[in-house]
Amino acid sequence: MPLLLTQTSLTTRLLGRIDRHTCLARYIYSDMTSSCPSAITSLADWKFSDPKLASLPLDKETKNNIRGNGSGAVFSLVRPTPWQSKPRLVAHSPSVLRDLLDLDPAVVQSPEFLDFVAGNLVLPGSEPMAHRYGGHQFGHWAGQLGDGRAHLLGEYVNQRGERWELQLKGSGRTPYSRFGDGRAVLRSSIREFLCSESMYGLGIATSRAAAIVVSDDKIPRDLFYNGRVIMEKGAVVLRLAPSWFRFGSFEILARNGELAELRQLADFILKNNFPNIEKEGDAGYMAMFSQVVQQTAEMIANWNAVGFAHGVMNTDNMSIMSVTIDYGPFGFVDEYNPRFIPNHSDDSGRYDLESQVNIGLWNLDKLAVAMRPLVSPDTRSQMEIVLKGYGVKYQEVWSKLFRQKLGLLSDGGEEDEDLINTLLEVMESIDADFTQTFRDLSELSLDDLVSFKIPESSWGLHQCLKNKKIKDFLALYGARLKKEGREDEHRMSDMQTINPRYILRNWIAQRAIELAENDDFSEVQFLLDLLNNPYNINKIAEEKGYANPPPGWSKKLAVSCSS
Repeated sequence: MPLLLTQTSLTTRLLGRIDRHTCLARYIYSDMTSSCPSAITSLADWKFSDPKLASLPLDKETKNNIRGNGSGAVFSLVRPTPWQSKPRLVAHSPSVLRDLLDLDPAVVQSPEFLDFVAGNLVLPGSEPMAHRYGGHQFGHWAGQLGDGRAHLLGEYVNQRGERWELQLKGSGRTPYSRFGDGRAVLRSSIREFLCSESMYGLGIATSRAAAIVVSDDKIPRDLFYNGRVIMEKGAVVLRLAPSWFRFGSFEILARNGELAELRQLADFILKNNFPNIEKEGDAGYMAMFSQVVQQTAEMIANWNAVGFAHGVMNTDNMSIMSVTIDYGPFGFVDEYNPRFIPNHSDDSGRYDLESQVNIGLWNLDKLAVAMRPLVSPDTRSQMEIVLKGYGVKYQEVWSKLFRQKLGLLSDGGEEDEDLINTLLEVMESIDADFTQTFRDLSELSLDDLVSFKIPESSWGLHQCLKNKKIKDFLALYGARLKKEGREDEHRMSDMQTINPRYILRNWIAQRAIELAENDDFSEVQFLLDLLNNPYNINKIAEEKGYANPPPGWSKKLAVSCSS
């Protein structure tokens, strides 16, 4: 029988990994069993905190029309576009509302809350803005981009002293929409809502999602850019992050020679988002850059440890706070393939699973280039040295995570590296499921593993039996575990706190999307609850087959940049 996880052990595991992002701990991870000292029951009693972001350079033009390049602005003031039809709640995250925004989750029942999330209602103290940034997209400088369908509503410092920036995605045209309509459709909004909260459940640094609403207003979309336009339901997600600044926030200013604005932005971020750094000027910028390099390596190692591929690692989608943002054509790998490409639009495979670590370094180099005008030649040389440490940090975190996935407490060095790589090679050779194979190892006793008693119900590891090398692996793995001399029950329990039983597979998300498009939102809320606790065996999820082999039709699913 599989060993069951308690909620207490899960919370302990998440809190125990806070040191992965020391400066972000108070922003990203909170004790899921705790509650606010006093939850606010009415939106009328909830207030935004004093706006700091508005102190950055604002666009002098106030009309909502397309902006040219080189405006000298970091933000443009612009209000969301109201919907014609009444918004309806699809789902909400009680933990985000309660623990991050100090709101009683019952507030979602009020029409005012729905209008707030939809962008129909701008609350007092809110100064809606769109952020101007640039970026390298698929390896090429794309020029000025910016928030084309997102509105930054304001900042909130909660009762724990945590600062969060609230943003609506899909809330209408902005000066940076170019020729887009500024809207997001229901399918992509559900995917973003569920995945950001799923990543939180997995203990990975991420933006959060408070709620999602749908409108009956129809949005035209060409899903695969083949001329077949369909009308889809529009939706808006209320999402939060400690900051929405990106690598591209620096790039656009540096590229255009807007150096005064660049320095003002860097100083603002250093002061407000990196409070652990007490230095200023060159030393402060250097410390901030070093922290971003280390934490980006850490974040991507964590992605790969759960088989997550972002899909669009453009520099404008890379957070300066090293949190996962902008969930578009992402995917969790099913049959293990290091060349897994979740994005139908990524013809060259630039952003496949195995390339993420190198793309992270490439993007960090572009950030270094953007920061060079701020620092002295000596500091620029130091930044190059820091970049060389990126791979070392990535490998350190990656190795530690995969040792934990195998239940190994001590560092066996090259022996462990060989063990991990052997298992991955076996999985790749016979298309074994990444998530399930590691979960099976956590649910089978050491005696069963070393005697090769792998039941068919352990379908991930059982698939590996097609490759004779799996027995060599299990023999070496068993010997390695015996060296640790720990109780097998403890080994299994620890492994089940890092190897999820459930992930947001494309086919599972698709099932929820199809139901939601027919006005049945129950599966979205169920998946939110499930993926907030992906390590616990859930009876209903088992009945739904969410830990079973993916159905054959799931291989035909394709996700693109269209939303």
